[in-house]
Amino acid sequence: MQELEELRGEVKTLSDLETELDETRELSEIISETEEGAEKEEADISQKLSEIEEQLDKLEFKLLFGGEYDRNDAIVSIMSGAGGVDAQDWAEMLLRMYLRFAEKNNFKAKILDESRGAEAGIKSVTLEIVGPYSYGNLKSENGVHRLVRQSPFNADHLRQTSFALVEVLPVIEEGEEIEIKAEDLKIDTYKASGAGGQYVNKTESAIRITHLPTGIVAASQSERSQLQNREQAMKILKAKLYQKRMEEMEAEKAKLRGESVSAEWGSQIRSYVLHPYKLIKDHRTKHETANTEGVLDGNINEFIEAYLKNLKK
Repeated sequence: MQELEELRGEVKTLSDLETELDETRELSEIISETEEGAEKEEADISQKLSEIEEQLDKLEFKLLFGGEYDRNDAIVSIMSGAGGVDAQDWAEMLLRMYLRFAEKNNFKAKILDESRGAEAGIKSVTLEIVGPYSYGNLKSENGVHRLVRQSPFNADHLRQTSFALVEVLPVIEEGEEIEIKAEDLKIDTYKASGAGGQYVNKTESAIRITHLPTGIVAASQSERSQLQNREQAMKILKAKLYQKRMEEMEAEKAKLRGESVSAEWGSQIRSYVLHPYKLIKDHRTKHETANTEGVLDGNINEFIEAYLKNLKK
């Protein structure tokens, strides 16, 4: 039903654009027959055509989504890497970037699990981003992100390089092909940490699920009840099991082709340089921009589009 509503929306948009183009064409023909007020009318037509072109560009962008789960919601995990407190602060900067991206694109974002650093920043965080094509958009962010800047955490403000790993997984809905046996699960409960309200922090509402055959762990502590947290943790677990299956399939294909295989997120995908100059560069697509403030404020669409176009090639 969700997919049906999305398709109906696309068809209606195209129909409305066709009507607008017909009206603009008629207005243009009228102007060609009379000179009175022609200059103002031509300006109106030009503006209208620009608006139609912008809407067509948005629809054309959707043609880049061809993956099996591109329409699905996304689970984004961010883990600080090498760089100490600076890396934990960098992980929190990335969290803010994705929250702002979600806000700008009318997606809903919810933090499911979070482990904060002792001094600053976050050690790890998992959030769910809900909206049409959330995973299709954010799968471009999967990998290691490198930051170069003057450190705010030492007196000399020395240049510091920090790393954070971003893992993006699709939400696998009930009834889809990921099967999990109850006997393969170990479920632990514990008290939630951090913000969450007095009730949440006093009861053992947080859930940690371990998938025994693979050792994969999923946790959730954002909800008030064990049942809700269990549902969220199972959602994360299904996504991680899907990711593992995809990696195994790719590894097998590479083995048959005689290629060496390395963990995809072990390589640096993007560099964010804030000192001594300002530049953000994606090492896969070679796309770059000097607008570091805009990107860190959630304007990552140009990197997403460059990645998807490169994927199509």
